[in-house]
Amino acid sequence: MNLNEEVELLKGVPILAKIEPAKLKLLAFTSERVNYATGQEICHQGDPGDAMYVILGGIADVLIDTPTGQIRVSEMSKNDFFGEIAILCDVPRTATIKAREPLNTLKISKDTFYRMVGEFPQMAIEIMRELAHRVEDTNQKLREATANKAA
Repeated sequence: MNLNEEVELLKGVPILAKIEPAKLKLLAFTSERVNYATGQEICHQGDPGDAMYVILGGIADVLIDTPTGQIRVSEMSKNDFFGEIAILCDVPRTATIKAREPLNTLKISKDTFYRMVGEFPQMAIEIMRELAHRVEDTNQKLREATANKAA
């Protein structure tokens, strides 16, 4: 995949969609492309967060450790991103991400991420929107689990 093809892919990522193509080209050039095989872990819950990832292709599972073992709480695919919570909040990874099928990602370092958010406030707004959606989804799942337990 060449740089221009990567820029076209990045335009499809909601948090990056409003960034001008020249800046996306710089982002693609300064970030690392990392491929993962089926079953391979991209990051593990509890590990320090040093980067965020954008999925360029493939499907990944989001897994949470529980006292009874890992459970899959969601899946991610092309144009989804993860890892931003660990670098935004300076906390350990909140979930394990594992490739369900071959996965192609763009790994964005913490420094590059902060520079992009500083230069493009719209990116920060889109990240807040995505995080709010994730919180609402989690709340909905908790409501359903509580209702099922009470029944």
